[in-house]
Amino acid sequence: MTRSNSRHIGELIKDVLKSNRLEDKITGTRIMAAWEKVMGVHIARYTESVSVKRNILTVHLRSSVMRNELEYARSKIILMINKELGEEVIKEVTFR
Repeated sequence: MTRSNSRHIGELIKDVLKSNRLEDKITGTRIMAAWEKVMGVHIARYTESVSVKRNILTVHLRSSVMRNELEYARSKIILMINKELGEEVIKEVTFR
């Protein structure tokens, strides 16, 4: 298979995902996995849910103390998540 064929197949897959509205679900799943990997087991234990809408990562936490600690690391968290994903998906993080 030539390089142009593999690029064409990749574009076709993206088009199918987009037309079936699966792209956001896959991105959400990738972000959940990235959150757990980047933040570690300790923080993941306090995480109730993680969601993304319009490049804003919203993290619901069980601990107000943990939420306050993570507020200080917002910029670093954005960089680490985007690095793990290999693209700039997250532009902002909110903790609730």
